[in-house]
Amino acid sequence: MFKNIFLVCTLLMGMNMFAQNESDASSITKEADVPFATIENVPVYPGCEGSDNMILKKCMSENIARVVSENFDMKLVKSLDLKPRKYRIAVQFKIDKTGNVVDIRSRADHEMLEAEAIRVVSLLPQMRPGKQRGQEVGVLYALPIIFEVEPSAKAERRLKRKKSGN
Repeated sequence: MFKNIFLVCTLLMGMNMFAQNESDASSITKEADVPFATIENVPVYPGCEGSDNMILKKCMSENIARVVSENFDMKLVKSLDLKPRKYRIAVQFKIDKTGNVVDIRSRADHEMLEAEAIRVVSLLPQMRPGKQRGQEVGVLYALPIIFEVEPSAKAERRLKRKKSGN
């Protein structure tokens, strides 16, 4: 049974669990990790250029989405025989003071999906670290990986027959 599966990957720049207001960001010590939404100078993905944080955030988002889309094993998703619907894998990670991706965590409906998300995010390259008040700091990220499992053609025909009364 073949299932069409679509992978959509977006980088959220400010999830509630990491959100802070500006006054909180100014009280952060040089040892604390800073959320992506409030960092003064974002980490820079290799190949991204410019000095504007918004341009650098967009470039990073696009590159992370590309890495996840190109490397996420959709054969694994098919092998799990998941029911048709949208699925979400919540991934959190940190770009540390040296620019490495560390502390990767994920939550999903299936532990194999969690492991796959961790594997794919660990493929991200070393980046130029983020800075807060001139000091290199760890930067926290939240990345939802969203994909949809569509019903097989056979299941769709069966559903249409059922609706038409045949």
